[in-house]
Amino acid sequence: MALGVRASMLGTTNLGKSYGGRVLFEGVNLKLNPGSRYGLVGANGSGKTTFLNILAGDDAATDGSVNLPKTARLGVLRQDRFLNDDDAIIDVACAGDALVWTALAEQRKLTEFGTDPERAAELEDLIRTHDGYTLEARASFILEGLGIPVPAHRQPLATLSGGFKLRVLLAQVLLGGPDAVLLDEPTNHLDILSIRWLEKFLMAYKGCAVVISHDQRFLDNVATHVLDVDYGTVTLFTGNFSTFVVEKQAIRARKQAGVDKAEAIIAHKRLFIERFGAKATKASQAQSRLKQIEKIEVEELADSSRRSPKFQFSPERPSGREVLTIESVSKSYGEKQVLRDVSLVVRRGERLAVIGPNGLGKSTLLKILMGRVEADKGTSRWGHEARPGYFAQDHREVLDDEKATVLEVLWATRPTESTSFVRGHLGRVLFSGADVNKRVASLSGGEAARLVFGCLAAAQPNVLVLDEPTNHLDLESIHALVEALKTYVGTIIFVSHDRWFVSELATRILEVTPEGPRNFEGTYAEYLSRCGDDHLDAEAVVLKVKKAQKTEPPARSSSAPGAAPAAAPAGPPGETWEEQKRRRNRLKDLPIRRDRMLAAINGAESRKAAIHEVYAFPGFFEKTPKPQIEALVAEEAALGKTIELMLKEWELIEQELAAAGV
Repeated sequence: MALGVRASMLGTTNLGKSYGGRVLFEGVNLKLNPGSRYGLVGANGSGKTTFLNILAGDDAATDGSVNLPKTARLGVLRQDRFLNDDDAIIDVACAGDALVWTALAEQRKLTEFGTDPERAAELEDLIRTHDGYTLEARASFILEGLGIPVPAHRQPLATLSGGFKLRVLLAQVLLGGPDAVLLDEPTNHLDILSIRWLEKFLMAYKGCAVVISHDQRFLDNVATHVLDVDYGTVTLFTGNFSTFVVEKQAIRARKQAGVDKAEAIIAHKRLFIERFGAKATKASQAQSRLKQIEKIEVEELADSSRRSPKFQFSPERPSGREVLTIESVSKSYGEKQVLRDVSLVVRRGERLAVIGPNGLGKSTLLKILMGRVEADKGTSRWGHEARPGYFAQDHREVLDDEKATVLEVLWATRPTESTSFVRGHLGRVLFSGADVNKRVASLSGGEAARLVFGCLAAAQPNVLVLDEPTNHLDLESIHALVEALKTYVGTIIFVSHDRWFVSELATRILEVTPEGPRNFEGTYAEYLSRCGDDHLDAEAVVLKVKKAQKTEPPARSSSAPGAAPAAAPAGPPGETWEEQKRRRNRLKDLPIRRDRMLAAINGAESRKAAIHEVYAFPGFFEKTPKPQIEALVAEEAALGKTIELMLKEWELIEQELAAAGV
């Protein structure tokens, strides 16, 4: 079953949105094409969701218009979509074809009461015209392709974990064969397995996709373009997220260099006027320079909406060498066992990442460690001088007084400190002025997360226990958090679905699986290299339904939506299994290496162009000290050689990809 994609595009003309005197964006002119995937990024509160809602028709623009062909079909996955857990999975999916689903429901009602034969005939014609009697079969086909086995389709939605509920919603969105999909934070609360599946699905999708996400690895793997909500507009960049970051910085640097150059010229001319303007012999030259100044246009650079908090964590005192001991911890909820015989010792300075599918007890394990949930069996105990600080996935667990102000919450962690101490900590996590008087109940998810981190910084624990710390943070805050945690000398135990976050921080991995825990002392990259990246995909099953049904899901058809990509080409005759595995892993890494290489090339070329602009500055070679000139000349020469080498490596990667048919 293939999704029919028409030759259409989603576009905007002079689109703008403002609330009172606050302008989110204006003058947005875009053409979004089929076959392209657009990552929609920006700071929290910059207007990403508002822009997506305007594209979806859920919100009205202040200015301009959205252009979507009348025949085009739009699928929208909303962040706040309400779901009834009592509904059958198949019914939730079928509701995606609203026209047919509504007609079938009305037909059943008419059949039951036997009235209005004329309307019954109209419904019969509508249903047949729109292939309505195959609706359930089509929905079942898509669900099965998304990894939800046929025996589960009649089960209530409540039997699924959050990640698999998303798959049902995606089935609903895709059932009508949309030409464009709009996805608001589809990776929120998904486990690593579900995110990997979603990446594969989107990369195979032939329509136009616009996706909001704060997951950098997801954006790098999926996006062909980036829509950046910043500087009061929405700007289109070509390439994935890493390429966008380099290009945006280079553009800003070039503009700033242009402004600096213009201001330097003006200052130079003003100096001449001030020194010689009063002299009769120089008066005409001074007037000439004054006119020249009036003609120079200095671009006024808009301020970025992006702000980075300054997280800083430092223990008040160190813990003992053995920070935590867990012995045979098990936990069940009713008949479902979520943890089975978890045992390990965590040592001072380790950064332990707890990963695995949703529904297997990762958050429960952290709650057991923090004494918020009791284990059914086994023990966990903190070591000598260990002082844990807890970041809960549900912020209400630690911010339980919703009437308290931001100022009061942080002050409660250090009640004897001065006002300047408390306000200083709040300022570092972007609460200043009247913001410190906000009530906890009114905080957004991102604000609540920053407040919790501010409290942890003030409390100075020597162990940080973090449950999905990146869920509500924007990309700038996530980067700031990673840098702060890298310099933290205490111990970190964290659950995260963000692979970039895990790969940047983890020095040890605990993967929770249906068969029990897997403990690995090493980084995330080393763990995947040792175990094989594909072992994660093999476990992407609907665990709750599997237990309830006591059945294995059927094999996925390679033609189904979201099917795994074809296997790598066969290697040389006599190649060992280990050699095959290394070759497969290398092929998987090649696209990422290629994109990183292109980003590095763009950055080097931007720097080289900036040096050339400096050379062009009037009087540069006459007025600049010789050592400074020599340093720039040497840097330019080195950049030329570096770019040449990187281009050769990029060509080799492209040749290897082409030879592998990737």
